[in-house]
Amino acid sequence: MFTGLVEEIGVVAELNPHDETGGTSLTITLPQSSKLLEDAQLGDSISINGVCLTATSIAHTPVPSFKVGIAPETLRLTNLGSLAKDSRVNLERAVRADTRMGGHFVQGHVDTTAEIVRVDADGNALTFRFAPRSLDVLRYIVYKGYVALDGTSLTVTKVDDAEGWFEVMLIAYTQEKVVVAQKKPGDTVNVEVDVLAKYAEKSMAGYLGAQGEILVKPILEGMVENLVAQAMGAHSK
Repeated sequence: MFTGLVEEIGVVAELNPHDETGGTSLTITLPQSSKLLEDAQLGDSISINGVCLTATSIAHTPVPSFKVGIAPETLRLTNLGSLAKDSRVNLERAVRADTRMGGHFVQGHVDTTAEIVRVDADGNALTFRFAPRSLDVLRYIVYKGYVALDGTSLTVTKVDDAEGWFEVMLIAYTQEKVVVAQKKPGDTVNVEVDVLAKYAEKSMAGYLGAQGEILVKPILEGMVENLVAQAMGAHSK
């Protein structure tokens, strides 16, 4: 489990599609001053661009670095296979019991990828529009809801189900801390929707019976809109 708050930006040292195990491995290096691996152990979970992966090798010299294995299914569902030497990646360690939950519950289980279709400046902020490869995920993406993009917890600012896209805005501070800000139209990001939306949908579908899947979406959207309106009203007082 992760929070979607990026701890460090690492750099790809090698993506090896034919490593000693016969599979694919990825080696990431970190800045010399990084503390990300200080208490890391073999077998620990580390999120790389939003993908939960297991550390299979850790080194502290000459520079901090670690290696992970990537399963074929992960390569099919994510954009990790498109990484190259010197690519920059978002990194986050798994949460501990005493970790402050500053973002939202992120599993590191990517649902699909999305292509950046446009980037617009709004003052010193940037608005990114994404078209997901699988349009099914849009049922879980709602205005002012959460979405994890390359492992970064972000707030949805607009959704268009009919045209198949959604938008988020990056403030100036976030632009300096995550890799998404440096991406351009045509680039892709890993998308993980809010898992709580999936649990809510399944629970409601079971309650409503055979017609649940058809009926549940507008009900959930109405519930979310009401909750957002109530929250906005409370903040305005």
